[in-house]
Amino acid sequence: MKTVKLLFGFAIIATLFTSCYTEDLHVNHNNPTPPPSISLNQLLSSYELWYVDINETIGYGQTPFLQMAFTISFRNGTLYANNNLVGFGSQGNGFGIPVGTYDAYGTILDVYHVIDGFETFDVYQINSNTIELYNPYNDTSYFLRGYQRSNFDYDYVFYDNIHYFLQEYEAWEKTYTSLEGDINEFDNENYLQFLAGGNDSEFRSSQDYNISNPENIYWDYTGVYYVGNTSNMYSKTLTLNYDSYGNEFFDLHVINDARIELFHPSSGTTYEFTGRGYIQFMRNAEGKQIQEKPKMRKQKFEKKENPRESSRD
Repeated sequence: MKTVKLLFGFAIIATLFTSCYTEDLHVNHNNPTPPPSISLNQLLSSYELWYVDINETIGYGQTPFLQMAFTISFRNGTLYANNNLVGFGSQGNGFGIPVGTYDAYGTILDVYHVIDGFETFDVYQINSNTIELYNPYNDTSYFLRGYQRSNFDYDYVFYDNIHYFLQEYEAWEKTYTSLEGDINEFDNENYLQFLAGGNDSEFRSSQDYNISNPENIYWDYTGVYYVGNTSNMYSKTLTLNYDSYGNEFFDLHVINDARIELFHPSSGTTYEFTGRGYIQFMRNAEGKQIQEKPKMRKQKFEKKENPRESSRD
């Protein structure tokens, strides 16, 4: 995670931009913007990062590599992506990892992804820093907003998607318990796991102790969890639902890319958990498959039908 300071008034600006952005999308669907005067290749490379605004996606289909990525970048025929929040802003100098190649001609973008294979898109320019990638084969549009690395708020994206960060380790091991605090049932829990896929809200806990390989952990309990917001963007809440045993509520703070702090208000105890078994959602530079379970970003509201039709003959 790369630490950068938030600009004053970000929330207000973001609200205003969202309003304008939605209007632009509506106008674009009825009156597509003419092709830009620069080439598509020049347009794609004009910004170092393209943020995949997953909540603006229109259509019922999915393009896996876009559904997974927080940002993508087009660099001299190589496609880069930030699929993970661990190392977000520092991995690959902020670009992420190479995930394939691309070819841009006319208003068409062809992508050759190393896992998902071939995908093709019609590209529409919405405004000066927003493009639409329309996949004619699944009738789904993704909307990307362009930034330079110097003005992209890595921290905001990290904390806004922190539940995905929790999923990027096979297990979280309790490595510290404060002397302060009352004895409570959670003192006995030594491992947590946050599961990707499915309903995207399942966790598991274990009372095992000193397990070197996360695959050997015996999980005693499976339940659901919820990450909540506070007035401070850098602080979250975490609720673990133990069903008939009740909920465990914590203030959640990120110490670094591999360690979190959980403060248990009801007992006054502070715990630290360290990530074990980092999961990179892709392949490494040598092409070795290291993705161990699927992670797909989900929209925060119900999907809707896409009125877009392919402009191809």
